[in-house]
Amino acid sequence: MTQLIGHTYWAIAEGYIPGSSNGTEPDFTSHETACFLNSSDRDAQVEIRIFFSDKEPTGPYKVTVPARRTLHLRFNDLSDPEPIPRDTDYACIIESDVPIVVQHTRLDSRQAENALLSTIAYAGSY
Repeated sequence: MTQLIGHTYWAIAEGYIPGSSNGTEPDFTSHETACFLNSSDRDAQVEIRIFFSDKEPTGPYKVTVPARRTLHLRFNDLSDPEPIPRDTDYACIIESDVPIVVQHTRLDSRQAENALLSTIAYAGSY
């Protein structure tokens, strides 16, 4: 058995999917990613809610992170209940039924010189 690590509530306060890309798809498509680590022996049922500065939140977007696995989820690929708009600031709250670890990554390939940022998400507790 793997040691259980992580939290059940996470926040990413800074989100933005660039509307354009420079380079081959899908590798160099500008994107936002949430990287999930589930070290538990149970599949994690994850819900993501997206918050905007000028309209009501959307979601939940539902994903499963299998037990003892990682999942790299591109926010660009989320479509149900609606796609996340490009060139729009947003933030998100991530809730899981088992503790997980969440890391946030962005690839901005609008220029030939790509920019990549990555940071651990904020772990909260209720």
